[in-house]
Amino acid sequence: MTGNDIMGDSKFSNFDNMSLHGIDEDAELIPLLTPEDEEEMNNEVLPETLPILPLKNTVLFPGVVIPITAGRDTSINLIKDANNGSKVIGVVAQKDEATENPKPSDINVLGTVARILRVLKMPDGNTTVILQGKKRFEIAEVLTEKPYMTATVREVTEDREDQHSQEFLAIIESIKELALKIIRDNPNIPSEASFAIKNIQSNSFLINFVSSNLNLDVKEKQELLEIGSLRERALATLKYMNLELQKLELKNDIQTKVRNDLDQQQREYFLHQQMKTIQEELGGVSHDDELLEMREKAKKKKWSKKVGEHFEKELAKMQRMNPQVAEYSIQRNYLDLFLDLPWNEFSKDKFDLKRAQKILDRDHYGLEDVKKRIIEYLAVLKLRNDMKSPILCLYGPPGVGKTSLGKSVAEALGREYVRMSLGGLRDEAEIRGHRKTYIGAMPGRIVQSLKKAGTSNPVFILDEIDKLSSSHQGDPSSAMLEVLDPEQNGEFYDNFLEMGYDLSKVMFIATANNLSTIQPALRDRMEIINVTGYTIEEKVEIAKRHLLPKQLKEHGLSSKDLKIGKPQLEKIVEGYTRESGVRSLEKQIAKMVRYAATNIATEEEYDIKVSNDIVEKVLGPARLERDKYENNDVAGVVTGLAWTSVGGDILFIESILSKGKGGLNITGNLGKVMKESATIALEYIKSNADRFGIDFGVFEKYNVHIHVPEGATPKDGPSAGITMLTSLVSLFTQKKVKKSIAMTGEITLRGKVLPVGGIKEKILAAKRARIKEIILCKDNEKDILEIKKEYLKGLKFHYVTDMHEVIDIAITAQKVKNAKTL
Repeated sequence: MTGNDIMGDSKFSNFDNMSLHGIDEDAELIPLLTPEDEEEMNNEVLPETLPILPLKNTVLFPGVVIPITAGRDTSINLIKDANNGSKVIGVVAQKDEATENPKPSDINVLGTVARILRVLKMPDGNTTVILQGKKRFEIAEVLTEKPYMTATVREVTEDREDQHSQEFLAIIESIKELALKIIRDNPNIPSEASFAIKNIQSNSFLINFVSSNLNLDVKEKQELLEIGSLRERALATLKYMNLELQKLELKNDIQTKVRNDLDQQQREYFLHQQMKTIQEELGGVSHDDELLEMREKAKKKKWSKKVGEHFEKELAKMQRMNPQVAEYSIQRNYLDLFLDLPWNEFSKDKFDLKRAQKILDRDHYGLEDVKKRIIEYLAVLKLRNDMKSPILCLYGPPGVGKTSLGKSVAEALGREYVRMSLGGLRDEAEIRGHRKTYIGAMPGRIVQSLKKAGTSNPVFILDEIDKLSSSHQGDPSSAMLEVLDPEQNGEFYDNFLEMGYDLSKVMFIATANNLSTIQPALRDRMEIINVTGYTIEEKVEIAKRHLLPKQLKEHGLSSKDLKIGKPQLEKIVEGYTRESGVRSLEKQIAKMVRYAATNIATEEEYDIKVSNDIVEKVLGPARLERDKYENNDVAGVVTGLAWTSVGGDILFIESILSKGKGGLNITGNLGKVMKESATIALEYIKSNADRFGIDFGVFEKYNVHIHVPEGATPKDGPSAGITMLTSLVSLFTQKKVKKSIAMTGEITLRGKVLPVGGIKEKILAAKRARIKEIILCKDNEKDILEIKKEYLKGLKFHYVTDMHEVIDIAITAQKVKNAKTL
């Protein structure tokens, strides 16, 4: 037999206050139990024997009406016989629901006497019987098991002593309140059930009615039925109801939260679907199409397995994202960068060395060391076919063609050309990129440039690497250490990319004007190639081959419209430019071209072949004759050689004596080292006065003043040491300095001459000044041997180790005009 949960399935509108008396077979309504009915029911005499009906999954309580579906043959026979007879049966719950044919040991001893109210034949052939509980009984002895179980029974009385106490009535009120709350909160219970609860007048029936309909298993309901005291049963029922209410409230809370989340998600989903449809109608790309397009692109990439797996992982992350959140666009930019980068894409190198040499010679005149190094690199690459690219650093004065050389190298190698200016860069993130969690995050400029190049082996020019500066945002020169280390840059880590990128095939060429400002560790990673300044002859050749044709083209003219001969170009170089490079020369030539362009545009007559007079007419009088050698008629004036950031220069050291007490005064915006050189020179002369033929009393009677002209230009360094010494010896002896001689070298108190740097630039400056002889330290001879012989034509070199040798070479025996008597 099975029972249905009335509270869950029945319609309580069928209950009212009608008495059980007078109900017949055709009645449509099942009434609620009244106190009078309950009293009458309790007074009924229990039969000695009863047919016993075992129930599988329910417990019948006194006064409660439940429908039972009979499926077993024994049960159907029992109901049939009882319905035709007294209509009274004993209902007992089975101990185990799974038992199909229960024996006396399989059923509980305590049950409820029930009256059959109605028997219904169902369309599926089953029999449903509506039972109402009467009173509790106990099986004394089982009499028969066939055709159905019968037994002798005895009544189990109920303890009702406390049913009028205040405590009991409070328990009843609590049961009513909780029952109404449960009905209100449980969507499975019809609201009409509250009507039934409110209309139950009997307290014991209320307890039994609620106990019967609680969501408990058969064992727990059986335990409730077996409680003899009505008060105890009421308390136990209240406890179960509290549990039921707590579970219900928790369940409802969870459902509310889930429903809210689902509602929000569904709302967003529908809005996104609408937006997607609108975008597609307007011709936009849907997000699904974007993902598909990315997958298709990824199939064509030549990246490694590790990179491919990372891309798939990031793409899956993007697929899970809501397209409207800010992170979606960041993720899309990240994946776009992944797809745009040339992973393992390399351009094919052209190994024609003769062609490479021709390209380098065509674009740049001179720069033999650089060209030689590029050809060497190509030769090795041709033989090995795979090598780590060198990191070259071209350093030298401005305007000598360091940056433009990169384009020629790229063309000679057949590679892409990328240039990145580092001047003034002070944020490390410019090199390494930002982490993509930041708003507006971008990859570093190294990775961006490679994306732009489209290959992983371009010629990469790092322009002005000596101009990198550090700030509170990091030190970019330290970030460059990894980029420019052939042993490390195979896995260059970019913060935005979050992966190592191979830079080992990139040919980096850095340019710098001054090596001293480059971090030592960074300088150590690069192969330094000195790009020296040009001689006058070279500048004339560069102007003729490159600068003039370039300016004519830029101004819309041809070679027929203006011709400048070599003597005129030489005049422009010497009279209007003072530099190691050719930038100022190009500006002067541009002026000459504009002169021709203006005359052509205004249809004025002009000389196509430029003369010296036209040069002066267009450019004005020659302004830069200052670095011409001055005569040696005055004592104490000596020509020195200096190195500046724009190349070599000549420097005049002047000194005079005035009446005084032997003080030394030095002017000309000189640095500390240069002032110290003057002090050393004077002290050395004082200590060797006899040897130089100088009366020691001179030092106590006269003040010495040393001046270096161009007082506004800062000057420093030790290389004017021997020049100052020569100037002072000439001054104290009033002897002439040798004609057309210049010198450079550091001095010590012991009288030694030390080597100095920038020799090539100084030699070029000497040639520009028409110097004939140069005094150098013996250790600088190796620097002279590295200079092309044609640059040294007309120059005589004196290599010295001691200051006496300098004086012997530089000071003549002839007194100056108007020599002072000291």
